[in-house]
Amino acid sequence: MNEQTNGRSVASPLWKHDDELFSIVRNELYTAVVGDIMDKMGLQRQFLPPQIQPLQADMFLVGRAMTVLEADVFSEDPSAGQNPLLKKPFGLMLEALDDLKKNEVYICAGASPSYALWGELMSTRAMQLGAAGAVVDGYSRDTKGILQLNFPTFSYGRYAQDQAPRGKVIDFRVPLEIRGVRVLPGDIVLGDIDGVCIVPREAEREVFSLAIEKARGEKMVQQKILEGMSAGQAFAKYGIM
Repeated sequence: MNEQTNGRSVASPLWKHDDELFSIVRNELYTAVVGDIMDKMGLQRQFLPPQIQPLQADMFLVGRAMTVLEADVFSEDPSAGQNPLLKKPFGLMLEALDDLKKNEVYICAGASPSYALWGELMSTRAMQLGAAGAVVDGYSRDTKGILQLNFPTFSYGRYAQDQAPRGKVIDFRVPLEIRGVRVLPGDIVLGDIDGVCIVPREAEREVFSLAIEKARGEKMVQQKILEGMSAGQAFAKYGIM
């Protein structure tokens, strides 16, 4: 059965809830094919900057964005300034971390990339809550511990300098913008060895339905090429390359 979405015919989704969708994504999809579909739909600014990479090549994440807004601070004096929030050691970071839900991704931005925004103890708590992973527009630390936990973590890389005296979480579950990419709470975050992309909630049904169709078509085309079909013939017949 097909439905019309934005003037396009899209097959009814193969999933009933997030657990089913995310299982299909883990088994069949990857950022490149999802990005290709969004390009064709006119969603052409959905990839986070290429500096944001998995700590380990086989890390994969898919989940809903739990957005976290960080800001730099420039004083360790708890009496300085007028905002009581900035007198807390991490601002709202502990509250944000404890608010994570199953299948959510802690996605943090707003700070300068000069300290770590994620670490081992945060990963431990996030895993306990059923979170899907972490994506930070900056660095992560405690790398050996995170790798032992095998918690999907995407960052600029490894850097031990702590956020505690340098940055504070000032809000969470709010809109973010990362290098021109808008991220809203509840958007789907997909990350693998090729980077991280954001699928807007309002487009997710169409994006993933078409991406599943394309990924399955690519497997068929690959098999035809292995059987001797040329690239030109395959593209002419199937429209996939």
